[in-house]
Amino acid sequence: MLKRKKKKEHWKQNVAALWIGNFATGAGTSMSLPFLPLFITNLGNFSHKEITLYTGIAFSITFLSQAIISPIWGKLADRTGRKTMLLRAAIGMTITATLSGLSPNIWVLIILRLIHGFFSGYINNAYALVASDAPQEHNGEAMGKLTTGAVSGQLTGPVFGGIIAGTFGYRIPFFFFGILMAIATIITYLCVQENFTASKVEKIEKIGNVFSDVKNIHIIWAMFLSSMLIQAATNSINPIISLFVQQLMNHKGNVALISGIIVALPGLGTLLTASHFGHLGDRIGPKKILLAGLLISGILFFQMYFVKTTATLAILRFLIGVADAALIPMTQIVMSLNTPSDSISRVFSYNQSFQAIGSVVGPMMTALVAGFFSYPDVFLMTTSLVIVNLAVVWWSYAQDAT
Repeated sequence: MLKRKKKKEHWKQNVAALWIGNFATGAGTSMSLPFLPLFITNLGNFSHKEITLYTGIAFSITFLSQAIISPIWGKLADRTGRKTMLLRAAIGMTITATLSGLSPNIWVLIILRLIHGFFSGYINNAYALVASDAPQEHNGEAMGKLTTGAVSGQLTGPVFGGIIAGTFGYRIPFFFFGILMAIATIITYLCVQENFTASKVEKIEKIGNVFSDVKNIHIIWAMFLSSMLIQAATNSINPIISLFVQQLMNHKGNVALISGIIVALPGLGTLLTASHFGHLGDRIGPKKILLAGLLISGILFFQMYFVKTTATLAILRFLIGVADAALIPMTQIVMSLNTPSDSISRVFSYNQSFQAIGSVVGPMMTALVAGFFSYPDVFLMTTSLVIVNLAVVWWSYAQDAT
């Protein structure tokens, strides 16, 4: 009985510590990235097409390197433990985020963003550790709480980032990002506990073995594709959000602050609902929640095409956050329920690669659409991505029923 109680307290302590780490990661990222287009305008005299292109590259290149390296980190996690990977990510992002604030030109910034991608992955590793540690009957609850940590950071980061950037300049938020990741490093080192047993080396060597014991493999692959499309849709508007707000405001007022608030609102929607969706997923299963979230998300993105004011954009962004609360945590739950514990880091790392690919595709498609057409046209593109995602998830569950 005492041993069972200690185990219960153990996973809850991990969730609490990793909540702080996820908060720091979400806050640091959202504190700096929404203003990346405005930061880039200060690094040279660029045309409209050049700004959208360089912003798309700067956003995407981080996720490109992340997509390449994630499976390698996943293999190492199953050999050395997830806590080691959490510390690797936190320390790496501390350094690269700080140096990004010192970038003298666009090319140095892009190179640092590339390196940042190689060392990122804190949130994904937090999910993997908790998925292998928390009791199955509390899996949805644990994942939901971790999500609220990240989105709480994503909620507060843009607001404070907007105030800091508007007052002190666009470099300073990167320094705060570095400070937050240093705090995450300390919390992770001192407070996260892991009862780690290394997977057998011969079982790790071949990629095929990662999926050999996975139940319903077609659903896992559907979740990979879904994660990719969710990230593509979610991140597609990030490179142009501050520029779009600037256009809606007719280049008047504190664009950085208003942009920060609008960027933060999805986090508020997700924060208020993620835990509820997590508990609901434990009771009725993730399928219905995931499908409903995708349907609502598609409707909301389509409505953004008609936006004429920042107030309307703000309301729709808040509702997108509610829909997001039914998406990413549900894909994580589906994967954890269908994956054996000794393969979960690798499966989650492949999922991170697909998420990273989505984070490359989304901003680059935005750069092309916004550069050659208009900012509202980006939302039509995003709507099409959600429709494809809905079809993929529907097909996977239809296959499972046959």
